[in-house]
Amino acid sequence: MDRPAHLPLPAREPLSDQERLARARAFADELARRRTVRDYSAQPVPREVIEACLRAAGTAPSGANQQPWRFVAVADAAIKRRIREAAEAEEREFYRHRAPSEWLQALAPLGTDADKPFLETAPWLIAVFYERFGLDAEGRKQKRYYPHESVGIATGLLIAALHRAGLATLTHTPSPMGFLNQIVGRPRNEMAYLLLVVGHPAGDCRVPAIERLPLEAFASFI
Repeated sequence: MDRPAHLPLPAREPLSDQERLARARAFADELARRRTVRDYSAQPVPREVIEACLRAAGTAPSGANQQPWRFVAVADAAIKRRIREAAEAEEREFYRHRAPSEWLQALAPLGTDADKPFLETAPWLIAVFYERFGLDAEGRKQKRYYPHESVGIATGLLIAALHRAGLATLTHTPSPMGFLNQIVGRPRNEMAYLLLVVGHPAGDCRVPAIERLPLEAFASFI
């Protein structure tokens, strides 16, 4: 097997340990202010901002460097309405019939229900898909390695990039989400991963009073 081509690591800014710590703490503090937002204004967001954040997401590591993520950024009002109608239909089934009582109890403090007006109000919806398998030029299936993990990492980078750009987000996962492929025209080898709502918070936006786990509750050092 031929040895793959390699390039020098791109130049990295030299930092002292104190500078690294300051950057790490500043980034953690900034992300600590990130909150899921369900009340949006209709204030537009330039496409160029979304493009830059998607470029950041595309730097994520992936299994065998297959980069199985696909993002569809939707600003068209008619398409957003179709997405809302389909999502709310699934959500009504979820809340009325599919969700176990324990799940509904867990959701109760967040005040969620089947109505999703933010899917129309927010200026952007980003539909995130992962490739279940690839297709070569002849249409033959090609295996994808760790697509869920790869797309999860890319989505995390996207959320962080959008927050860094001063925007609010909401991860929305109506189940099932097969309607997304049809509405935004994605092929059969792609599976909807989630809907990311993106925009500016409404002026009177309020968020649930939640607490995040302290570091010692979710991290250990050995």
